[in-house]
Amino acid sequence: MHIPFVTEKLANGLDVIVHEDHGCPIVAVNLWYHVGSKNERPGRTGFAHLFEHLMFEGSQHYDRGYFHPLQEAGASLNGSTNADRTNYWEVVPSNGVELALWMESDRMGYLLPALTEQKFVNQRDVVLNERRQNYENRPYGLATMALVAAMYPPDHPYHWLTIGGAEDLKATGLEEVRAFFQTYYHPRNASLSIAGDIDTRRALELARDYFEEIPAGPAPLPVVPPRAEVTSEQRLLLEDRVELPRIYMSWHAPALFEKGDAELDLVAEILAGGKTSRLYRALVYETRVATEIAASQNSRELSSFFQVVATAAPGRMLPEVERIIRGEIERFIAHGPEPAELERALAQAEAHFVQRLQTVGGFGGKSDQLNAYNTFLGGPDYFAQDLQRYRDATADDIREAAATHLATSRRVMLSVVPRGRLALAMPNSKPVSVS
Repeated sequence: MHIPFVTEKLANGLDVIVHEDHGCPIVAVNLWYHVGSKNERPGRTGFAHLFEHLMFEGSQHYDRGYFHPLQEAGASLNGSTNADRTNYWEVVPSNGVELALWMESDRMGYLLPALTEQKFVNQRDVVLNERRQNYENRPYGLATMALVAAMYPPDHPYHWLTIGGAEDLKATGLEEVRAFFQTYYHPRNASLSIAGDIDTRRALELARDYFEEIPAGPAPLPVVPPRAEVTSEQRLLLEDRVELPRIYMSWHAPALFEKGDAELDLVAEILAGGKTSRLYRALVYETRVATEIAASQNSRELSSFFQVVATAAPGRMLPEVERIIRGEIERFIAHGPEPAELERALAQAEAHFVQRLQTVGGFGGKSDQLNAYNTFLGGPDYFAQDLQRYRDATADDIREAAATHLATSRRVMLSVVPRGRLALAMPNSKPVSVS
């Protein structure tokens, strides 16, 4: 698997990556900023996600909604923010690439002249409403907030979620937000990929025409987080408006692309990926103590966390669920995966890689993948090596990764129970409050 590309660094520091694919008359324009919630500070959180909204509210030379002109030209577009990065993308008909590049360059270089107090307040209120809908008033919506707050110290940039704190957002002023933009949203901290039905030379010329006049911006300071570790098991309890109790188990894990990251991804697939997985069979099919089960390696730039989540079936208790999960993990650590399990997990991983090659744009398309490697690894040429991490993982490697990182003594375990039914939580759990 290989994505051919050409790169050029503009005079202002912007990385430009071009991939030609003439299979369909469309072009993907994909822009990553190396900024996420990890670049915020305690008491002032949610800025990166807030800009995901503000960037669609118009810039100096097109001070109206960002979607309309592109959609009228036949484009699809979106953006997203996580702890480590922010991305924006458009997929346009081949003749619409200049429009997409102009729109992206205008909000990179000329957003602030059009950013008014009214826009800021309106979008802050939109974000606060999104927070209420997706976290505060959503069943189990506050669980991950409680978990990361317990796993990372208050001054660690993973202590909060990307949505930010409600009180932080309410206390934020326009000038603080403008300063955040000036620090991170500029060519020196960005990577642009153009993929699809376009000649490489023309793509590079257009990139220079639309972006090279924008000042480079300051080099952001590196994020140096304090040490985060769990040295003894923590049991937490959160009351919520839910029908069934649910248990979350989380462990610190190797950072994105570090040794053990791919191996734990395969562990998650073997434990809970699909109806033939160990935990699904043990919890849902055979004993029926749980209604659903999931496991994941949540890979992040500074450090990751591995998580197992299970919802108890009606009338069943969390200690039953926890006992079975713990037993299956201990068996995995003792004996490792079966050959058929490893083969299935690797096939699933390879399928995910192939899926990313099916489109030139959007979340996970080739343009997005090239920017991901360029942003996190300093170069877009890592697709084959990334896949090889999985192919090289042996049964012993995978068992060792689970043994090293999934010890019971180093987990944070959260019980989420219906309000007023504290007895349904795991024994000795400490109540936590999240807002």
